Amino acid sequence: MSNENKHAKPASRAPVDCPLIGENGNIYNLVGIASRTLKRNGLSDEASEMMEKVFGSSSYEEALGIIGEYVNITSVDEPNEDMDLRMG
Repeated sequence: MSNENKHAKPASRAPVDCPLIGENGNIYNLVGIASRTLKRNGLSDEASEMMEKVFGSSSYEEALGIIGEYVNITSVDEPNEDMDLRMG
């Protein structure tokens, strides 16, 4: 079994929210944001795996689907940062 094809999604962990909706839709930009989000949440191995799969995909739609397997895609318009600044 030298060529194992692991499809274990990181869904075994709680999905990480990643604000991609409203960002520049360039796939390199989106995968970079998703990768940084995963790394900030201690998922560096998953970030590397996701990037490898995205860059090996055959279409934009497939690449987006792969990103969506690793992060919970949310909107950049969510007020989380503003709320934190006012409460702090």
